[in-house]
Amino acid sequence: MKNQKKNPLKAVNFLAFLFTIILFSCDSLEDKKGRFLLKGNEKMEENDPKSAIGFYEEALDLDSAYFDAHYNKAMAQLKLNQLDEAIHSLEDAIKYRPDDFESYFQRGLIYLDNGEFYKSRGDAEKLISLNDQSWKSFFLKGLVEEKLKNYPAALSSFEKAVSLDPSNSDLLVNKATLLYYEKKPELALEVLEEAETFNPSEPNLHNLRSMIYFDEGNYSKALEAVNKAIAIDKGQAYYYNNKGLYLIYLDQLEEGLDLINQSLKMEPNNPFALRNKGIYYVLKGDKVTALQFLAELNQNYPEMDLVKEYLEKAQAL
Repeated sequence: MKNQKKNPLKAVNFLAFLFTIILFSCDSLEDKKGRFLLKGNEKMEENDPKSAIGFYEEALDLDSAYFDAHYNKAMAQLKLNQLDEAIHSLEDAIKYRPDDFESYFQRGLIYLDNGEFYKSRGDAEKLISLNDQSWKSFFLKGLVEEKLKNYPAALSSFEKAVSLDPSNSDLLVNKATLLYYEKKPELALEVLEEAETFNPSEPNLHNLRSMIYFDEGNYSKALEAVNKAIAIDKGQAYYYNNKGLYLIYLDQLEEGLDLINQSLKMEPNNPFALRNKGIYYVLKGDKVTALQFLAELNQNYPEMDLVKEYLEKAQAL
């Protein structure tokens, strides 16, 4: 029988494999969970939040108290519009880091999107207690008070936020919006001018300006302003709805209705778009259809601008 020679290549491969096993087994818990966190972060950069969540959960299997994994998992869930799950993940993050400012800020914003306004207000007040020199604390407070229709309190919060970050165009537009709600259009326009110096590409700035021009009866300028908003951001339903309304007032009824219907396809439950359809049917002389829209809106939104006016016009047809 011939002697079999050993394969040196196989021996080298085995040693390399053995070295890898030993190296991996020597990894600390911090190294292992950190690798999963990094993989999750890479997936987030690749716009793959579902896979990112899997890696964050792997990290949490190794260390259930891993704050960064809980927080990043929440951000991935938010990307997937999993609001309840994101809130739960942030609650876990806060449990392990009770004074983390960003966790409260993000949770407060999600509560707001989820319709949990009073919980969001609680997070805003926590932010103010943690850091009363951050614009974010008063920004969240302003958003909550606006949702609760406490407009003076909301305006006060946005003014405080602006004082802490004067060049923040988002804050200035929010302040202008509250001035508009408080029936102070001239002051609102002044603030919008200021915001435009910092960020002329802020679409909400142009949309709000269009609404003020419309209220003043300057429909051509309103149309011009909302067109600027749409050119910057084509994905907002309410811009198309506003443009449709302005076209109706400029006697371009069919073009206006097309845009209002486009808006409703994007956001089916917008009562302002339903109101605008009611206005269209009043102007077309279709009493029955107009009343179908306006009578219900008058019941559910009695304070909405133009509803009562056009309901009376529809009844008089």
